[in-house]
Amino acid sequence: MNEMPLRFEHADGGEESARAELYAVLAMLFYAPPLQDLLDEIGPTPVEGEGILVDAWRGLQTACRETSAEIVRDEYETLFIGVGKPEVFLYGSYYLTGFMMEKPLAQLRTDLAQLGLERVDDMPETEDHFAALCDVMRYLITSEEVLHGSIATQKEFFATHIQPWADRMCNAILAHPQARFYASVARLAQAFVSVEMQAFDMC
Repeated sequence: MNEMPLRFEHADGGEESARAELYAVLAMLFYAPPLQDLLDEIGPTPVEGEGILVDAWRGLQTACRETSAEIVRDEYETLFIGVGKPEVFLYGSYYLTGFMMEKPLAQLRTDLAQLGLERVDDMPETEDHFAALCDVMRYLITSEEVLHGSIATQKEFFATHIQPWADRMCNAILAHPQARFYASVARLAQAFVSVEMQAFDMC
């Protein structure tokens, strides 16, 4: 996964490829602490343009240059694993109901089944983990199947399973006193969700 090219824009793929790659980057960063080669790859990657998303990406680049994989791993474990329970939850059911494994997860599994998708056996996290949802969006954007790749399908999945709670998750990360590297990741996720919301609203 760390071999993925990280480019904010593609001369040949355009905006859709950039969206898919950004979802992939967020999925990697939230699923597990990044290895040093990923930090090294993100840090110097040039990006042009202006706006909240570009600013957030540059903030992540700075954070990547100023830390190490060991430091980020400790932060990830403090924030998202903890002792007994995480300091910050990354699961949709928690933000939507206050509990894990609730109705939003059941609905998500139903929707994934209708798309022909299911969790792989070696995936330890439930499907409502933010990283898993980002990976579904990446899949939908890059899929060559008409149903999966349609903007309508992307919009419905995003509006149902990401939009209602992602901002609260990001704010929880930003409010945590030990969030440093992941504060920059949360800002990027928050900016991207905001941009996606605006884009889908115009569809």
